[in-house]
Amino acid sequence: MFTGIVQTTADVVSIKKQHGLKQFGIAINPEFCENLLRGASVAVNGVCLTVTEQTHDKVFFDVMEETLRVTNLDDLKETDTVNIERSLAFGHEIGGHILSGHIHTQAKVISVDNTVDNCKLTLEVDAHWMKYILYKGFIGVNGCSLTVGNLTENTFELYLIPETLKLTNLSEAGSGTLFNIEIDSQTQTIVDTVERVLAEKKLS
Repeated sequence: MFTGIVQTTADVVSIKKQHGLKQFGIAINPEFCENLLRGASVAVNGVCLTVTEQTHDKVFFDVMEETLRVTNLDDLKETDTVNIERSLAFGHEIGGHILSGHIHTQAKVISVDNTVDNCKLTLEVDAHWMKYILYKGFIGVNGCSLTVGNLTENTFELYLIPETLKLTNLSEAGSGTLFNIEIDSQTQTIVDTVERVLAEKKLS
C-alpha cells in the first residue's frame, strides 16, 4: 500500500526489452533506498513495482506487458523523470490517501494554466471513469494523492501548489501528457454497490 505522498523523483537510466516485459533501471537517491530489499514494493509513477535487483547506483524493476499496456511506463525513455514512493510502513504518518498502486486508466492533459500561486491542469479521461471522480474527492495521478476540482462529462481539474510541482514530475506536464490514474477505492466500491443495488431493484 501507498499514501500518494511522493517522496522523491528519479531518472530512468536504462531500459532493456526482454521477452514479454521491459526492465527499467532507475537511479534513486540512496537516501531513499535504505533497507530497500529485493522483492520490495515501490510505486513508480503510481505503479506498484517489485524490486528485482539493486546496484550501488540503480534499482531495477521488471514490468510485464499488461502493466505496460495500461500505464504510461511503456512511453518512458532514458533520462525521463518518474515519481517514487516506498511502500507504507506502519507507524508512519499517512498524509494522502490509501493507494494500491494498481492503475485503472490514463488521463490526457488538455490544458496547463500557470498562475503566480498555483498551476491548474485540466485532464481528459474516458467518460466511463468519471462516475468515480467526484468534486473535492481524492484521486491518484502519477502516484500523487490529489484533490479533484471542477468536472465536466469527461474532464476534471487539478490545482497544484508550488510544493507539489517542486517534489513531483507533474511540473513537466504539457498538452498531450498522459498520467497514470488510480481511482479512490472507497469511492469505486460505493458507486459500484449503489449501481448493483439499483439494478437488482429494477429486476425485482
